[in-house]
Amino acid sequence: MKKTDGPTGRLLNFMRWPLVLTILILLAGAGMFYFDRRYGICALIFAAAHFLTWLLTYLANKAVMRRAAINFATQYGTVQKKLLDEFEIPYALLDDGGKILWMNQKFAKITEKDKKYHKPVSTIFPALTKEALGKEGDGQIEMEWGGRVYRVGADKLYFDGGEQEKRTLGLGKADSFLMALYLFDETELHAYIRANREQQLVSALVYIDNYEEALDSVEEVKRSLLVALVDRKVSKYFSERDGVVKKLEKDKYFIVFKRKYLDEFAADKFSVLEDVKTIKIGNEMAVTLSVGVGVSEGSYTQKYEYSRMAIDIALGRGGDQAVIKEGDKISYYGGKSRQMEKMTRVKARVKAHALREIIESREQVFVMGHNISDMDSFGAAVGIFCAAQVLKKKTHIVLNEVTSSLRPMKECFSEEKGYPADMFVNSARALELLTSQSVVVVVDTNRPNYTECPELLTRSKNIVVFDHHRQSSEVIENAVLSYIEPYASSTCEMVAEVLQYFNEKIHLKPNEADSIYAGILIDTNNFMTKTGVRTFEAAAYLRRCGAEVTRVRKLLRDDMAAYKARAEAVRHADVYRGAFAISICPADSSVESPTIAGAQAANELLNIIGIKASFVLTEYHGKIYISSRSIDEINVQIIMERMGGGGHLNVAGAQLEGCTVQEAKRRIQETLDQMLEEGDLEI
Repeated sequence: MKKTDGPTGRLLNFMRWPLVLTILILLAGAGMFYFDRRYGICALIFAAAHFLTWLLTYLANKAVMRRAAINFATQYGTVQKKLLDEFEIPYALLDDGGKILWMNQKFAKITEKDKKYHKPVSTIFPALTKEALGKEGDGQIEMEWGGRVYRVGADKLYFDGGEQEKRTLGLGKADSFLMALYLFDETELHAYIRANREQQLVSALVYIDNYEEALDSVEEVKRSLLVALVDRKVSKYFSERDGVVKKLEKDKYFIVFKRKYLDEFAADKFSVLEDVKTIKIGNEMAVTLSVGVGVSEGSYTQKYEYSRMAIDIALGRGGDQAVIKEGDKISYYGGKSRQMEKMTRVKARVKAHALREIIESREQVFVMGHNISDMDSFGAAVGIFCAAQVLKKKTHIVLNEVTSSLRPMKECFSEEKGYPADMFVNSARALELLTSQSVVVVVDTNRPNYTECPELLTRSKNIVVFDHHRQSSEVIENAVLSYIEPYASSTCEMVAEVLQYFNEKIHLKPNEADSIYAGILIDTNNFMTKTGVRTFEAAAYLRRCGAEVTRVRKLLRDDMAAYKARAEAVRHADVYRGAFAISICPADSSVESPTIAGAQAANELLNIIGIKASFVLTEYHGKIYISSRSIDEINVQIIMERMGGGGHLNVAGAQLEGCTVQEAKRRIQETLDQMLEEGDLEI
């Protein structure tokens, strides 16, 4: 320690004042000496007497003052140490490596360690590592210990003493420091916060998906009984958990319950969805429900809006499922059954009239599908092009890459055949031509990042969406018209229906009808998958417009390289868990459209006995494309959603980045294992 021989600081300054006063008196006496010697001599004598008195008093009391100061400092330090040792907040002093130097009684009691314990604090609290304590910022860490929740406060105390003091404390570096560690018990605070959160109200909307269809399938005298049984099951399910159920309309319910029950509903995966399907009183069609739950920390209005958004997503995904929207997080439950086809065309007619009004009010139209466009995307775009041409609107189809399977069809729309040279434009040209009076029509996808030009959506205020894929949490926002029907076989089917109500002057040319027909043909796997009455009615309409089956088949033929790649994918497929075929489609330079070949291989694998679902992976342009297919036993859509993709119950896909093909294959296997363990899949 530094040696001190006398008083320091403010005490020293206080004791110097008599000396300063003596000097002032001497100066005053010297001035008075020039005017009157007698007064000057008296002043000098007074100054000398004052100085001698101060000096004698200081010398006589110096030792006493020193002992008094030392005693006071000692008592003050003892009191301070005692207070710190008996402090109610657990407190410890650490070195710069996290080693405990000293702890108070409360800290020792909590940790059940002796005060002589001088090991790293991480040996007691694993979360309090040197790296965690050394992070810049407020230094706050939350941890659990002994059934209690603690907030850890850590303050660095930089030591500015001499080298001897640093060596005494074991601090050898120039920038060494000590660390004061505090443990604040916030167990009760967390309990109150959790209790308050659990008591918050959650709003939910429950819709009967197929109310009219279910009633039509039962005798008239039993219809009221069917409705009563559905009401009873819905009311009982939510009332058992202290929920309030209010029936808004004949097929709609509004429900309020406490947030603490939300985890219970999620744990049993909203079993009411399956429970209502067990109602059998002669009805040929099972009743299905859609549930939308809105969770928010904000107002009740916001919670209701979230529930409206959730129910819209559930319905947009085909119904028979529950959707929980909590801020930006969206969770899905159910959705395993096949969507029921709507027999009425009223919705198609309404959407056709709305589309016509939108196009009539704009100067030009841009139509685009998803990247690496397939036949369904291309055919739907051609259908919208034909509709806009009838209204004499300038129309462009955004198409960046033309695959080998798409090229023969695209060549049917050349200038020599009467089509404008700018019918097809790339993304860069589309952005140049876009104006405030343009409308962008998106077909065969409802995800902005999957489109040919996502920037076109951010720069346009007029967006229309036509799609047959289930919606996910990532959707095209602010669309002025959205027509999404998951039960439809293809977007081309939807466009064919819309064209019939769009305008009486529409007369499709044979090559235009071929394009739309080809989209239906590919997406239904030659009318073997997801076909309904309306699918064949759309095909019949296109046939009347001049679509020729033989001509389309010739246009859809593959080259030898693609056929071999598809055959190799089938030959090297692995059967996982006895029901899932997983294969890798070769993507060498000879195959121009490996993703198309992969999708075709996935369809081929379903022809093998015992295969319930197929997954074919293709590496293309730095991404891993997964094509997933099933017949009717496995819902591949929920499998692909786990991997960031989506689609339909029996046709789905996903795109992965930042991984190899083998890593993607392992991810598929891990996802299947997890879903089988959780009961989301059955084989």
